Amino acid sequence: MFTGSLPRPDGTLCFDSLGSGADMLLLHAGGERRRVWHPVMQVLAMHGCRTTAYDQRGHGESVGDRATTLPPYGEDTIAMVAQLTMPVVVGASLGGFAALLALADAATEANVAGLVLVDIFPDPDPEQTLRFLAPLGMDKSPLVADILARRERLREITSRLTLPILAIRAGERAGAADTEAAGFLKLAPHARIVTLAGAGHLIAKEKPIELAALLSDFHYSDAVDERRRARS
Repeated sequence: MFTGSLPRPDGTLCFDSLGSGADMLLLHAGGERRRVWHPVMQVLAMHGCRTTAYDQRGHGESVGDRATTLPPYGEDTIAMVAQLTMPVVVGASLGGFAALLALADAATEANVAGLVLVDIFPDPDPEQTLRFLAPLGMDKSPLVADILARRERLREITSRLTLPILAIRAGERAGAADTEAAGFLKLAPHARIVTLAGAGHLIAKEKPIELAALLSDFHYSDAVDERRRARS
């Protein structure tokens, strides 16, 4: 596994990269670190994928303030994507919201082969979200408040995306997100939703092998392959 860093105006983002082949960028959830992706990366390397996972700003070994608004994470994601060639971008929770915001940038969107949202939708229900986060002490987080305030912007971005999209839902929370899932498909009718049975919100930690299988299938799907060939 190769370890490196990406300079940013206010710090440095650290990353791990593993494997060879077409690129995949892995963005972890808030409060996690890049190492949560290591079991997923090991499986994907055997499937011929080159994966790169960063510590988000203010997390793990990355140097820089943990932002209280979403745009700095989105700007970081734009910089991450620029280092790669037509990656599939996989975002879990915070990472997914950051990926959506980054895709509002035309150059970034043009250099992304596909998007995977891991247990998030662009239009989270505020009441359900805060109720879920309360036991974790995150319901009062300024970053959470900022993301919820950007729901309309995230809906707008999603509705304009034409790239392949996969949403992976946590089976243990699927019932609570049915309305969000229906709304998501109205925004992106070409997207596909799958539910991973027995998984909670932190799917990469709880079901890495199963998650890696879904990511590999998407990575090698006809839709992603066609987009890569069209943009090459």
